[in-house]
Amino acid sequence: MRVDFYHLTRDPAEKLVPMLAGKSLDAGKRVLLLSRDEAGCVALSNALWRDDPTSFLAHDFGGSERQADQPILVSDQCEPENGAPYIILSDGLWREAALAFERAFFLFTVNQIDHARTVWRELTANDVVTPRYWKQDGGRWVEGP
Repeated sequence: MRVDFYHLTRDPAEKLVPMLAGKSLDAGKRVLLLSRDEAGCVALSNALWRDDPTSFLAHDFGGSERQADQPILVSDQCEPENGAPYIILSDGLWREAALAFERAFFLFTVNQIDHARTVWRELTANDVVTPRYWKQDGGRWVEGP
């Protein structure tokens, strides 16, 4: 299982999430997009709509009638009701349930770095997890040490 840590130093999660979700869909993978509350879920949904006016990232909210059909499901619950093998934890809070996914994207800010370091240490001790760290370099993301 792979966990990609994304250290948000310049842009908010709403800026990165459409790129991660789009690349996941391009790879043929459904996504569960997680935020801690309804306001965060709405902000993420809005970001998926407005990121690129020429593309559409089909999605809906967890609990909707058609949630099982959605390539991207935005939710505050760590349950892949759409069968997603990928999860994006956009709010800087790690959930152990993410380990049940094929791949996790863990986004965190400068204010959440202590929590992210603790999670990193715990996951590097887990033989089935491959953690990777990404940081912003100007306008692009590069893998860090």
